Amino acid sequence: MATARHQEAPREGFDFTLHVRRLCEDVTDRLPELRHVDLSRVAISFSQTRNKTLYGMHASLTPLRFADGATHMVRGGRRWTVQRLYSVSGREMFYILNFYLPRFFELGFDEKLATILHELWHISPEFNGDVRRYQGRCYAHSRGGNHDRQAERLARKWLSRRPPEPLYAFLRFDFHHLRHEYGPVIGCRISAPKLLPVD
Repeated sequence: MATARHQEAPREGFDFTLHVRRLCEDVTDRLPELRHVDLSRVAISFSQTRNKTLYGMHASLTPLRFADGATHMVRGGRRWTVQRLYSVSGREMFYILNFYLPRFFELGFDEKLATILHELWHISPEFNGDVRRYQGRCYAHSRGGNHDRQAERLARKWLSRRPPEPLYAFLRFDFHHLRHEYGPVIGCRISAPKLLPVD
């Protein structure tokens, strides 16, 4: 079985993934709706975009299991699995939460926070490596924007519980001002896992 491991970046400049992890830890601690999320099994990463235009993806959640947490699937008459990902301590990851920089920082503060909650809300309530599934063809996103509205509601609810302002202050910057304030933006970068044939 092929595996991948991610390393923590040296602590110099602004460690984006560390700050996002601390924020997510507080979110999942304060919100009962997200208490099922075990962040020790969620890898947080960032990817660099070619430009900072608002158009395109700002963040994504990659599940490392198939439907209902299955480790294998059959497609085209063959069995497939997802490349495993482990932390440096050897803990297997169930999800990759990835952000696209600098594009993510071109969103407004409320949009950045809602984006983070949007991706966390994708995590299955069973926390089995699968996504939260809705009925119908659009199983990953509910029809009528309900998923987005839930993420926005959770973001407002978290802020109403008065988390420490330093946890989320970095979201008030755009990318240029973040670098001016803190220096180079660093953090963990993880390649997209591969789909591997089992047989």
